[in-house]
Amino acid sequence: MRKLLYALAVTMLLFTSWAQAQPELRPGHPERYTVVKGDTLWDISARFLNNPWYWPEIWHVNPQVANPHLIYPGDRLALVYIDGQPRITKVASSDVVKLSPQVRSEPIDTPIPAIPLDAIASFLTDTRIVTPEEIEGAPYVLEGEDSRIITGAGDRIYARGEKPADKVGIFRRTQEFRDPDTGEFLGLEARSIGTGRVTAENGDVLTLELTASNQEIRIGDRLLASVDRPIATSFVPSAPEQEVEGKMIAVDGGVSQIGQFNVVALNRGARDGLEPGNVMAVLRSGNLVRDPVTGETIELPSERAGLLMVFKTYEKMSYGLILQATRPLAVGDKVTNP
Repeated sequence: MRKLLYALAVTMLLFTSWAQAQPELRPGHPERYTVVKGDTLWDISARFLNNPWYWPEIWHVNPQVANPHLIYPGDRLALVYIDGQPRITKVASSDVVKLSPQVRSEPIDTPIPAIPLDAIASFLTDTRIVTPEEIEGAPYVLEGEDSRIITGAGDRIYARGEKPADKVGIFRRTQEFRDPDTGEFLGLEARSIGTGRVTAENGDVLTLELTASNQEIRIGDRLLASVDRPIATSFVPSAPEQEVEGKMIAVDGGVSQIGQFNVVALNRGARDGLEPGNVMAVLRSGNLVRDPVTGETIELPSERAGLLMVFKTYEKMSYGLILQATRPLAVGDKVTNP
């Protein structure tokens, strides 16, 4: 009987999760909304929908509006019904009564991003997941000019190793990621702390001019080829195409509790079907309780406590940004399809 009740409870939980995953309008949603500077696609979606990742499914392209797929500050959005289904569309300028001349506050080539890019910019352009062989085989800093052991932007430094490129990034080994369940090595995080330009070679000794730094550069830091990566702004919220279950294995900054706009590392990546833009539900691990009848230790069911969007994937792992958190989250919490 107990097994039957447990199975019924699990079935009801799955049904509830499925029902919550359907596109539904948020109570008290606006009929119209004017986009302002600082908005993101996620913010606007959350004004209209209980589940913002369904924005692409209710977005209606108006062919009468220039750049209908892009949204800019000053644009007017309207909730309309087409064939009985709610749709959100941009209102053409001819539909808006202008009381006074107005100037668009953003350049025409700057649509609003899907998520706050300032929270993830360093991960899109600087932070890398590498193998131990890559970082250990890279040239390393010997010292700075005049025997300095700590240097920064504008200084000259010396390094030893084969020149990777004329323009290089200076990286520091930070975290090694392993799957918490299997122990599999997932990747090594190398954090960019500066950039430089190789100005001279004397055998395997390199002379560099530091062009930028965000931390003090120290003896032993590594040099990797600099790669110009434009920051992506075209994340489209979507559920993964297949079932994915994993865990948050680290949080940027080393904080103990995870909240909105924290960057987290996941033990699932491209090989598991994750893509940038995928939205994942975060499940807070249930408490451990003692069964008063049998004396067994029982883990209570996990509870949904937040949402994150994957913004960068590697083969075995990925990075995500916490977009919603209804309670403090922690490393080890589960992630799954929304």
